[in-house]
Amino acid sequence: MKAAVYYENGDPSVLRYEDVPDPTCHPKGVIVRVAAVSIEGGDTLNRWRGALVTKPHIVGYQASGEIVEVGSEVTTLRVGQKVATSGAFGSHAELRAVAARSCWVVPDGFDVKLAAPIPVTFGTADDCLFEFGHLKAGETVLVQAGASGVGVAAIQLAKHAGATVLATASSDERLEALKPLGLDHGINYKTDDVVKSVMRLTDNKGVNLVVDSVGGSTLQGSILSLAYRGRVSMVGAAGREPMTVDVSSLMGGNRSLSGVFLGAEIGTERAYNNIQRLINEAAAGTYKVVIDKTFPLSEAAAAHAYIESRQAVGRVLLIP
Repeated sequence: MKAAVYYENGDPSVLRYEDVPDPTCHPKGVIVRVAAVSIEGGDTLNRWRGALVTKPHIVGYQASGEIVEVGSEVTTLRVGQKVATSGAFGSHAELRAVAARSCWVVPDGFDVKLAAPIPVTFGTADDCLFEFGHLKAGETVLVQAGASGVGVAAIQLAKHAGATVLATASSDERLEALKPLGLDHGINYKTDDVVKSVMRLTDNKGVNLVVDSVGGSTLQGSILSLAYRGRVSMVGAAGREPMTVDVSSLMGGNRSLSGVFLGAEIGTERAYNNIQRLINEAAAGTYKVVIDKTFPLSEAAAAHAYIESRQAVGRVLLIP
């Protein structure tokens, strides 16, 4: 099969498009012919500095497609079914081997390509907002990096739950694109001070919850944007900055900071069922899966570079 691989960590130029052996099917797993690869922020971070579990290494968490082989111990899935999949690596390829427990059935009539980004992006956003963020109707949410995959999902989920939604992005154009998804107030972090803008928009009260996938200095702003008893769900380090923050303001306002990592619970019954629910709701039109751009799998390096240019709104797909 063809795959996008690399032999060493680095910038997008380390990616190569090569022939590699087809994966083998584990008794508890399936083989999926990939229809679309959803490039995640974690994929670019892993390419940059993550462990090379295989060599050459095929990076990638998420892909959707059709099952072409089923392991001998699998009873819940069948050949021909369309599924969204998630795994530690291996998405950037024509075929991927994945545990049956890491597959979610795509409802009939829903574009299988649109299902590719849902498990990690919507699953993470939902956990940040509800499982760990304890969001309630009527509260105010700040979504850092609102145009990211998790950001686009969080805006929609928060608005659907009855929250007022603020979000940051790197340009007015990107913020404008988020308004149809439920964004109430956008903050251009390139031109405006985020904390001052949050306080202005909330009558100096601050927000009840922040979803922060950026980390670094952005995380400090998230903490300073909180209302009394406000919460931050910290879910990533997309900014690639050191996580050095002053948390002293948390105590005086009875505020809290929670780390969120869907991967630690994605195999649980709760998280698995929650992701299937989100896929079903997206298929029913409750939420929109926003695809900014598609690239051929052979142009994975260009796709990664495009993501890192911070121009995208939503997800970027690779098509084998």
